[in-house]
Amino acid sequence: MSSIVTKLSPSQIIQDLLNAPEVIESFRFFEQDADAITEEHIAICEIPASPFDEQARAEYLRDKLADIGLSEVTLDGIGNCIGMFRGSAASPVMVVSAHLDTVFAKGTDFTVQRYQQRLLAPGISDDGSGLAALIAIARTLVNTGARTVGSILFVGTVGEEGEGNLRGVRFLFTEGPWAGRIDSFLSFDGHGIDRITNQALGSHRYRVKLSGPGGHSWGDFGIPNPVHALGRAISRLASYPFPKEPRTTFNVGKVQGGTSVNAIPSEASMDIDLRSSDEEELRRLDAYFRRSVHEAVDQENGGRRPGDSELSLSIDLVGNRPSGLTDPQSPIVELALEATRAIGVEAQLEQSSTDSNLPISIGIPAITVGSGGASGSSHTLEEWYEPLERDKGLKRGLLTILGVVGLERSR
Repeated sequence: MSSIVTKLSPSQIIQDLLNAPEVIESFRFFEQDADAITEEHIAICEIPASPFDEQARAEYLRDKLADIGLSEVTLDGIGNCIGMFRGSAASPVMVVSAHLDTVFAKGTDFTVQRYQQRLLAPGISDDGSGLAALIAIARTLVNTGARTVGSILFVGTVGEEGEGNLRGVRFLFTEGPWAGRIDSFLSFDGHGIDRITNQALGSHRYRVKLSGPGGHSWGDFGIPNPVHALGRAISRLASYPFPKEPRTTFNVGKVQGGTSVNAIPSEASMDIDLRSSDEEELRRLDAYFRRSVHEAVDQENGGRRPGDSELSLSIDLVGNRPSGLTDPQSPIVELALEATRAIGVEAQLEQSSTDSNLPISIGIPAITVGSGGASGSSHTLEEWYEPLERDKGLKRGLLTILGVVGLERSR
């Protein structure tokens, strides 16, 4: 019995894998069972998974991974679904993940509609396609009798989107039973085969709330108006002298407040997203934003009538995604690049905000890749996915995973 070891170059490892009977059989499965993979994709996508309400989808995935034949299948303390494909050695342990949650509120219709080759449903690509990849790869490893040196921990994470604030992957790496025992991480997120995310895009997300006495637009004019204060703050933020490099962005994504056109609101709030490819620039933007809000509120309060109450302010951090980099010369990145070349595509390294942010920030080699196919209108009710050439994404993923954990050759 021999094994593929990391002393070989990434190119040699991938070429050796391409000749392995288990890999050849898996590739055939990805091609010939494409329709069955799509049906599984539809089934899991149609299970509602709104923010903080992923349990039904997690339970479905748990039962599916158990039926496939993974061991130690469970839901952890935060709601992640975990299943183990145990290798012959104690290490390495590699996490292969996709996120369970969507951005869509409770009550959203997740029914998948078909239009020729196109599948249409909220979350059908992000991250229904990633979950389908997770299931397909776990299934083929078991069905082909593959034996690996390292172990693969298949994980469906909760809380990747929005206010979930990476709570699933954060728990996995910092509090759960696998904390301190994971050596590398790969997540499937969305479509495509031409991207490898190895740089984590940091972001800070805030909710600003203002409250005051409120009143009549005519009779109580002069009372501090929380909406006016928000407007002042937004104007200040819009004038931030952001650099072109490092790329830095800000967005006021949600504003709420007021009851009537002729009533001074008693409450108002806004949600803000701040991002930068550079951690230091993100800190500068963050400080500018918070200073702008305080100045805007002070200005609004400064014009109040004698005896009027001031606006009260709260600024709550509702999302903090760390930044960082997996070295382009690290084995997991080089193996992913070689695996992409093996399917006839030259991949590009990129920066994004995904579950990989967390492991990257604590020094664990991590990447995020697409699961094949094509998609559009992500994060909208018109989201779509086409599984054309999905097999290439699955092949690339399998090659990368086996390159990292090592495939024992017994046939």
